[in-house]
Amino acid sequence: MSRCLRLLLLLGLLAPAAVFAEEPGDAELTTLRASYEYGRYAEVLERAGNRIDQGRLSDKDLAELHKLAGLSAFHLHRTEESARHFRALLRLEPDFNLDPFAVPPPAVTHLDTLREQMAAELDLVRQERRLRMERERTEAERRERERVTSEEQRRRMEVMSRQVTVREVETRNVLVNFVPFGAGQFQQGRTGLGTLLAASEGALAVTSIIAFFAYDSLIETRKVTVDDIRGPRDVSVRYIPTERLTHARVWTGLKWGSAAGFYAVYAAGVIDALLHHQEQVVKTRIETLPSAPQSPPAPTQASLHLFPTSGGAGAGFTLAF
Repeated sequence: MSRCLRLLLLLGLLAPAAVFAEEPGDAELTTLRASYEYGRYAEVLERAGNRIDQGRLSDKDLAELHKLAGLSAFHLHRTEESARHFRALLRLEPDFNLDPFAVPPPAVTHLDTLREQMAAELDLVRQERRLRMERERTEAERRERERVTSEEQRRRMEVMSRQVTVREVETRNVLVNFVPFGAGQFQQGRTGLGTLLAASEGALAVTSIIAFFAYDSLIETRKVTVDDIRGPRDVSVRYIPTERLTHARVWTGLKWGSAAGFYAVYAAGVIDALLHHQEQVVKTRIETLPSAPQSPPAPTQASLHLFPTSGGAGAGFTLAF
């Protein structure tokens, strides 16, 4: 058990060191800032210069190191060295300003004087930075467009991979073409013409039927006594009175005219249906199948088990997912 305890203590001591080792730059800058605040300017100047010479720094860290080195050299009255670091700082950040509440006014004035001396150079730096930012923005937009295009292509390919072609074969009966009221046209999917034929034939048929019953209503029946060789007897006579002759002619014309019109429209519909008749009609369409449902993730299983060892007992933890 004592060996396990020592092992745990060793792991506990090594873990913080591993965490701090991940970001040495931040820790080193923090140490340099603390040393600067305590007034160890010579140490800060030396360590910052060494770290700058090593390279592999981001612009932000490099600017911070030049600032600390420049302020430390200024406090040590090393004007040339301070100016060198401040110039390097301004080349990185042309619009950088020192905090007047954190540094002495002479240092702020020193930096502003250098900025005025480097005005032409800093204008070029600002222009280069603007061009670089514009290039970066353009490049970012290009990458975003490429990403969007790639994503659209991926989705399109995914949809196309789920598309199937459905082929339907419809068999049509030729006898349907002889059915009145546009049945052949409806079978062929020509609903407009079929509706026109059905309405026309229906109107003509109704007109003929009405004319038939109207003509029949004009007829009167009367019994007449006639002498026969077998003797007198009553005979029923059907006739239309003379005063109804005009009505009879009108209803007769309507009856036979509407009937003729019905059969003419019917014949035209049959001929048209036969001319456009097809035994089989193939229809093709593209359907998109639904995407396959994603299987639910397997449940996480955990188990704890004990086992004997030479020095006592041990515990094991198993996690399955």
